[in-house]
Amino acid sequence: MGYYVKVELDVHLYVEDINPNGKKAIVFLHGWPLNHEQFEYQFDVLPEMGYRCIGIDWRGFGKSDKPIDGYNYDRLAEDIRVIVHALQLHNFILVGHSTGGAIAIRYMSKFNGYGVSKLVLVDAAAPVGFTAETATSFLALALNDRPKMMREVTETFFFQYITPPFSNWFMQLGLQAAGWSTAAIIKTLRDETLYQDLQHIIAPTLIIHGVHDRVIPFAQAEELNQQIRNSQLVPFHYSGHGPFWEERGKFNELLKQYIG
Repeated sequence: MGYYVKVELDVHLYVEDINPNGKKAIVFLHGWPLNHEQFEYQFDVLPEMGYRCIGIDWRGFGKSDKPIDGYNYDRLAEDIRVIVHALQLHNFILVGHSTGGAIAIRYMSKFNGYGVSKLVLVDAAAPVGFTAETATSFLALALNDRPKMMREVTETFFFQYITPPFSNWFMQLGLQAAGWSTAAIIKTLRDETLYQDLQHIIAPTLIIHGVHDRVIPFAQAEELNQQIRNSQLVPFHYSGHGPFWEERGKFNELLKQYIG
């Protein structure tokens, strides 16, 4: 079922809550510039295994409200904290993909991992995000031809072949966001880093990363593995930036084994 949670005055975020009576809760944080629907192929499977799956659209993306401000890691992590409190979540698994992984890291640092029993980082945009060159290119497109920007994002996202219908669907996920929030997150990915946050992560952490990732290099996953205590890195050898789809069978089974 879907509903909205108030996180700030006049700001409500959309939450998709599947199998709310499941044995364990998994909270999914999507990547830029997508929304919770990117995890469709987890939501198809994991609830049938008995898990409660919670997908959150960040502010500015998907079905959530789209305020003009609040697109920094601190505020985005605070939004998640409000939702965790509102849903009274305890001992849940936090899964963050790409920029969602960066937000998850800030959540773990800022709130001492409140309520999180295990952390899963998927091709996380950490400890750094975009280079200045990449950000400049994406910003120009976001502010002048956002559909073309989404086409470029889609073309670099996957290592495996995607069909034209899938490509069109994927593009539409990104175009549900507001233009201003899309641009604001590009600046956040360019300007903010998470080096100081890593030492504060104490929960067991699974790092999943596509070896062929052209968005966030695999070397960054290796760095996270070195810096985060009690972490393990699992390379996905047939994936780019989207192992949740490109190797979805392996991805879902790994989550099941890790969560228990």
